Amino acid sequence: MSNLQSLEFFIPEIILVITIIAALITDLFLKKSKTDLIGWVLGIGLIVVGLAVTNLSQVPPTTLFLDMIVLDPFSSFMKIVIILATLFVIVASWSNHELNDYRKGEYFTILGIMVVGLFLMASSIDIIMLYISIEVVSIMSFILAAYMKLDTRSNEAGLKYVIYGAFSSGVMLYGLSLVYGLTGSTNYFLIQQAVLNLDSSANPALIMALLMIFAGFGYKISSVPFHFWTPDVYEGSPTTITAYLSVAPKAAGFAMIIRFFHQVFSDGNALGGSMVGSTGMPWPEIMGVLAVVTMTMGNLVAIQQKSIKRMLAYSSIAHAGYMMLALPVVSIDSIEAIMIYLFVYLFMNLGAFFIVIIVKNKTGGETFDDYKGLGWKMPFVGSIMTLFMLSLTGLPPTAGFVGKLYIFKTLIGAGDDYYWLVLAGGINSVISLYYYFHVVRVMFFEGERSDKITQPPAPMFGLLIVTAIPSLLLGIYWNPLISWVKDSLVFYTQTL
Repeated sequence: MSNLQSLEFFIPEIILVITIIAALITDLFLKKSKTDLIGWVLGIGLIVVGLAVTNLSQVPPTTLFLDMIVLDPFSSFMKIVIILATLFVIVASWSNHELNDYRKGEYFTILGIMVVGLFLMASSIDIIMLYISIEVVSIMSFILAAYMKLDTRSNEAGLKYVIYGAFSSGVMLYGLSLVYGLTGSTNYFLIQQAVLNLDSSANPALIMALLMIFAGFGYKISSVPFHFWTPDVYEGSPTTITAYLSVAPKAAGFAMIIRFFHQVFSDGNALGGSMVGSTGMPWPEIMGVLAVVTMTMGNLVAIQQKSIKRMLAYSSIAHAGYMMLALPVVSIDSIEAIMIYLFVYLFMNLGAFFIVIIVKNKTGGETFDDYKGLGWKMPFVGSIMTLFMLSLTGLPPTAGFVGKLYIFKTLIGAGDDYYWLVLAGGINSVISLYYYFHVVRVMFFEGERSDKITQPPAPMFGLLIVTAIPSLLLGIYWNPLISWVKDSLVFYTQTL
């Protein structure tokens, strides 16, 4: 589709860009104390964008801007997840005391620009557009991580993020250039056809390219061994940004991985069974080992943490591993399982980070000691945190259980070769039970009881309700989510 014709189907992104410009201009006329209003501008704009995305989700899958990006139900699903995460973080940012000393106009504007990049990451079917979208997201992430410029930890987080991000982007870009050199194209489907026709002499270069590309992708989802930036960046960033980085870029990252590997290196139906081209490498086994190592490392190191914020950072690495378990299975069921997991993870993980914000606002700390007696001083917060810990562990009847259930169901359905991944996932879930329930033990069984009960501020109270209800309800009645995910499992494809 030509550039002019594509504009009709690019309405959500156009609205988002207009919203960002409006936020930028409005910020010029506001005092520092009034810059929370920019959050309203971005929030209202995102709601309109969400409606536009929903409206376009019924349009038959098609490519836009000369086959650079695609419009299909899968990308629409990921965009809704990104919008929800952004709206939650906007509301939480109004109540985050860490940001009180800073103007928030640029903060919300940069957040909006990051959403544009995430949208393009989920929709790209051209390696040039893919790289541009990743860089937009990365640069905005670097700025937001270091947004608290008076805090040395935030400065450190931003610097480490830049170093790791620049290195991983360079490695990935070299891998993409090798793919272009081998195939002569930047379009996913043309690359797919070219890979099919490559002879065995190209295998070493193709293997090298795939490994380098996955290094860049693994960095975005915090997969081992590309996870080193995660704990330090998550700990030093504003907690609202930590929460956002743990969900939205992860969703876009998995969308990017699914599109690239399942549309470039699978058969003609994009979600088919066999890989295109014979490199002689056991890719399913390699992906499975990476998933297990990611889970195990995340869980084992999380046990040793004394800061709950840092513990949740390692927890997010482990959850990336759980989702990666489904990647070796090139099937519709595996994509469905990842989408379900991402959606439920959105609520339970953001909710846990929002409680970290509430406690830090009250005590000024993030360690386990700051949570002693919280279940008695703030029983509502303590009870909701217990729910989130249950869900993150994957225990019934929570949404986290349903997420893991579908991951394990996919692996079992794929045959005996994947049973070891189910066993590894089950063992890791048991390991995670220790550090998640350590939080519950500290809240209810340590510290002094209090006769005075306090409640969080109204915006945070509302956020906890909005994140807690799906974390419980989707573990009891998840049919609507499954139906939505199945309807969204439609990709734009070009047969070989």
